[in-house]
Amino acid sequence: MAAGAQTALPLAAALLVWYLLTANGVVLWLRFDKVPGPADVYDTLKGQLTSGSYYQDLLASLRRILLGFGLAAVSGVAIGMAIGRSRVVQALVRPLIEVARPIPAIALVPLAILVFPTGEQGIVFITFFAAFFPVVVSTIHAMKTLPKVWEEAARTMGASRLSILAHVVLPGAMPGIFSGLSVSMGVSWICVISAEMISGQFGVGYYTWQSYGLLDYSGVVVGMLSIGILGWGTAWLVERLGSRINRWLPRNAR
Repeated sequence: MAAGAQTALPLAAALLVWYLLTANGVVLWLRFDKVPGPADVYDTLKGQLTSGSYYQDLLASLRRILLGFGLAAVSGVAIGMAIGRSRVVQALVRPLIEVARPIPAIALVPLAILVFPTGEQGIVFITFFAAFFPVVVSTIHAMKTLPKVWEEAARTMGASRLSILAHVVLPGAMPGIFSGLSVSMGVSWICVISAEMISGQFGVGYYTWQSYGLLDYSGVVVGMLSIGILGWGTAWLVERLGSRINRWLPRNAR
């Protein structure tokens, strides 16, 4: 079976189940009698596709994701490498990370509203905060699990410390780093949508929450589907980038 068909089959099955449950108003433990069906959601989506505000919301959420995730990726990899390579940095920085890591990013919304001059900056910070920890932790573990023989072989051949870092350590850690980046992207979407629902003035999360407030349940489903498609697309981009960067690995190890 072709890859496209394998992807489409479960989506079509989910759409069929959705239609059957809503068309028949199934009420068991879960109640589907008031859930909008695929036709209602399609009509709402068709109307939104002709609205400029819908695209403004999509772009706002994407911009926040790219900023927050990008900052988290760069700083998380840099700090994770420093912690993994230096006992001094580990002793100074690791305790701060372990104290902050269990704090839910969404719990920082009230503080972000107080500290940042605009809601936009606060939402980007919350996205960054959520995305940072999966990246930094995965980078630390990637540093710890690198085979020592790689560095020893490079050092024996006369490689400098900087050369070893750039051409041995960083490429060798990339598979582990990209595992953290994949997790980080998913967490970023969860937190940016939650922050938009609480304090945003535009964005997909804001649109979804406004639709709920107006009892527009078809709009709520459109928002949910928009979030899912955007999240799927960005996760695919991270995966593709990881495959390209890690092309030196055997195919079954990528």
